[in-house]
Amino acid sequence: MKRKKKSTGFQFELFQEVSKTPFDRLFDIFKELITHTSGDFDEAMDWLEQLDNEYQLTDENYTLDDFVEDLKEKGYIKEELRPDGSHDNKITAKTERVIRKNALDQIFGQIRKKGSGHHKTKSSGLGDEHTGDLREFRFGDALENINVTESLKNAQVNHGFGNFELTEDDLIVEDTHHKAQMSTVLMIDISHSMILYGEDRITPAKKVAMALAELITTRYAKDTLDILVFGNDAWPIKIKDLPYLQVGPYHTNTVAGLQLAMDLLRRKRNTNKQIFMITDGKPSCLRMPDGSYYKNSNGLDPFIVDKCYQMAAQARKLHIPITTFMIAQDPYLQTFVDEFTRSNRGKAFYTGLDGLGEMIFHDYENNRKKRIR
Repeated sequence: MKRKKKSTGFQFELFQEVSKTPFDRLFDIFKELITHTSGDFDEAMDWLEQLDNEYQLTDENYTLDDFVEDLKEKGYIKEELRPDGSHDNKITAKTERVIRKNALDQIFGQIRKKGSGHHKTKSSGLGDEHTGDLREFRFGDALENINVTESLKNAQVNHGFGNFELTEDDLIVEDTHHKAQMSTVLMIDISHSMILYGEDRITPAKKVAMALAELITTRYAKDTLDILVFGNDAWPIKIKDLPYLQVGPYHTNTVAGLQLAMDLLRRKRNTNKQIFMITDGKPSCLRMPDGSYYKNSNGLDPFIVDKCYQMAAQARKLHIPITTFMIAQDPYLQTFVDEFTRSNRGKAFYTGLDGLGEMIFHDYENNRKKRIR
């Protein structure tokens, strides 16, 4: 029901939900498909056509050809000339932004609906993010944090309704959190195991990265986010490249990823730094001083594992906590991650694909807020 105000009161009418246009309905599906296909427009449209055949998503009034034309007109795709003279449709930067926002809405929106509660808070006080908690005014509180409505109510209770009087003792302020600037590096495992056994693990990891990027750039502009991928080696990628991220025929060189992450964070001026690592497999590769690769996919190789522990301890000395999100349930891998986490004094989560985004976002929100008295 919705409430309609009249001069004499309120009149209630049945709420009519605004229906989506045919384009909007198809576009919601398209955003998911283009993420799963790593930005491949033709493959995404092939999937959309199959879904259309099965579920009758279109009709004679609005076809898939109409949808493609609308995508072009709205600036979501553009035609590029192939070497053979034919044309190819590619997604645009506008689509990349929409995909990131969609990922943010899917992941972070669910967290806000569920509310906080996974992390305990310590204290509150001077800051710039309101908590909703009220308390009496103290010397040094910022004037903009005074809650005028509650202060006026307090004054009326304390002094009555005759001659209005407002004193310092009547003032009520709203507690705030001090938001510390944070530099984050997100490491994403792109080894072949991320798509083994018929399970797509790279797409949820991409969604988390895109959502985190959108959150930081739109809500925490003073924070920094670097994203790197690691397989046999490690290299940084740009936010705009996230939709196109693919798994390769790689082993897992966790040490190379950690080395690059720490190199990136050393250059940051922020005091608060952290590393998030999303992986589903054991470390199985190292690059040797002569440029060759030492690889071993059978079990946990002590030589490789020890190097990982050394990197974790080095990050601890630099005051860089590492939070590991392990998308696996193998007991021997959990043993490795437990020891790795102890070496760094960081955190570890063993998670399925569904809860990955929620866990990372809870942790990011918790880590970046420093509460002081």
